[in-house]
Amino acid sequence: MIEIKLPDNSIKKFENPVSIFEVAESIGSGLAKATVAGKVNGNLKDACDLIEENASLEIIRAQDQEGLEIIRHSCAHLFGHALKQIYPDAKMAIGPVINNGFYYDIDLEKSLTKDDLENIETRMKKLSASDYEVIKKVMPKIKAEEIFKSRNEDYKLEILKDIDDEETVGLYYHQEYIDMCRGPHVNSMKHLKAFKLTHVAGAYWRGDSKNKMLQRVYGTLWNSEKDLKKHLSNIEEATKRDHRKLGQKFDLFHFQEEAPGMVFWHPKGWTIFRLLENFIREKQLSAGYEEIKTPQVLDRKLWEKSGHWDKYRENMYITEIDEEHANEKRVNALKPMSCPAHVQIYNQGIKSYRDLPVRLAEFGCCHRYEASGTLHGLMRVRQLTQDDGHIFCTEDQIESETQNFIEVLSEVYDELGFKNFKINLSTRPDVRVGSDEIWDRAEDALQQAINKLNLKYEVSEGDGAFYGPKLDFILTDAIDREWQCGTLQLDFNLPERLDARFVGEDGEKHHPVMMHRAILGSVERFIGILIEEFDGNFPVWLSPIQAVIINISQKHEKKAREIHEKLKSRGFRVKLDLRNEKITYKIRDHSMQRVPYQLVVGDKEEETNTVSVRARKGEDLGSMKIEDFSNMLSEKIKSKEV
Repeated sequence: MIEIKLPDNSIKKFENPVSIFEVAESIGSGLAKATVAGKVNGNLKDACDLIEENASLEIIRAQDQEGLEIIRHSCAHLFGHALKQIYPDAKMAIGPVINNGFYYDIDLEKSLTKDDLENIETRMKKLSASDYEVIKKVMPKIKAEEIFKSRNEDYKLEILKDIDDEETVGLYYHQEYIDMCRGPHVNSMKHLKAFKLTHVAGAYWRGDSKNKMLQRVYGTLWNSEKDLKKHLSNIEEATKRDHRKLGQKFDLFHFQEEAPGMVFWHPKGWTIFRLLENFIREKQLSAGYEEIKTPQVLDRKLWEKSGHWDKYRENMYITEIDEEHANEKRVNALKPMSCPAHVQIYNQGIKSYRDLPVRLAEFGCCHRYEASGTLHGLMRVRQLTQDDGHIFCTEDQIESETQNFIEVLSEVYDELGFKNFKINLSTRPDVRVGSDEIWDRAEDALQQAINKLNLKYEVSEGDGAFYGPKLDFILTDAIDREWQCGTLQLDFNLPERLDARFVGEDGEKHHPVMMHRAILGSVERFIGILIEEFDGNFPVWLSPIQAVIINISQKHEKKAREIHEKLKSRGFRVKLDLRNEKITYKIRDHSMQRVPYQLVVGDKEEETNTVSVRARKGEDLGSMKIEDFSNMLSEKIKSKEV
């Protein structure tokens, strides 16, 4: 007798080994139709897999997040099936799940066009409509090699080389098409309905530029046509809001070949940068942080002590210099992060437990080498500014410091228009420093802290920093995209490696806990997010130009200048437009530039000592005294209305 425990603690009993699908069927036909896989004792399995002994079982349905990911992975196989029917000579590489869909890397002489994608998609829909059964076969590696050798699938054979000879391999049969995967996958095409192939890009095999360039075909899949249409609409909207286009349109910044991945900020863009920086600065100072500044270039020896030289060197910019009277070259590195430097400031002078927590903050200019193919406007750069901060505290203070940080972060996000955010708890990665014992303490401490705050979170296994676990804070923007921005990282390792200490109540020296934190993350990236979130319609307090004064004709120039000077003297960011152009042209031009307010000066306004006020979305706010407009603008800025 086999006993299977379900999530509601009920027990299902079976005389013989039973598949996950059969268990679902025994519960109800509706559940069986929705079943795509299952979790047996916490491990994902195909719906066709047999349960042969007592176990716990969670049915994975199509509408579940894990179910959706399985369907997306299966759609990559469906793409392979359709592609091989149209282009039999195509060689298949890998086809993993990604956010919102999947991709498949292929080796094909023909460069696929938009029309080709439409043809492949049509074939995929025809195959899906046939509702054929997907058959899973598990076999020895040598047998799988024979199959893929006979099918001239060179990339699959290369993948198999990395698998131990003793291991078995899972193959999924889609009629005449065969693919290899750990699974799980759907057992029927009925689950694959709402999908679309979106675009083609280039990708080196296994991400190595020494290897052949393949074609990477991207696709998206959703549980319903409604969700698919919404996603495609968001993609279209994202294209319109692309911060790179808007950055050029609004004269905010640019990039050029002489400094790849490094931003040339124009006056208006730099204004936004400084405003955001000062906004965070005020929040940090109110929360008890002390602002510092540390060097950008630090000796290799410090990076070796910190562990970065061993774990992060490939992403660091290294410099060598012949120093006078030195016997060898001095090797330095531009800092990719500020953590080791902050420890050096903490280490100045003896610290008592009474001095803790020590909160240090810096707008640190950091340099990280990113592959050229990964650079993406402000979103992925090589020179970045972090709103970097570090808290040195005792283990007893972890909970309160976590709470304080999340309160400040929540306030910042709220004032910037992001009302909700998700939290991920990221645990130890494969590449890390420190003993398992230290990692156990760090993970337990961070988990207990967030549990006591009664905050919802998801665990992201293996995504922690190399020195400690972390909380990642993820924003959702106006078009449903997620952005990981804020972070709180718990570190028991670096204080020990760099000999940071404090004198405890017992009179003995102890290593403090070091909490790495950032609210924005990269200031550059966050500005890119804001540009796209607001579509250039920045809130008044963050707008590089808050109002423009426009004269109707030359005879109103003097009055326009007078108003401009008055508003400028009160600290407002105002522009004067005295161009010899029609008033309608100037209004349209500034509306396109997303200027919050336009103040028009003509005969009537001169006579009444007023201005005619227009808002950027076309609203006519009527005539106002300058004093009244000034008060209104001040209130808009103070409230940080979004």
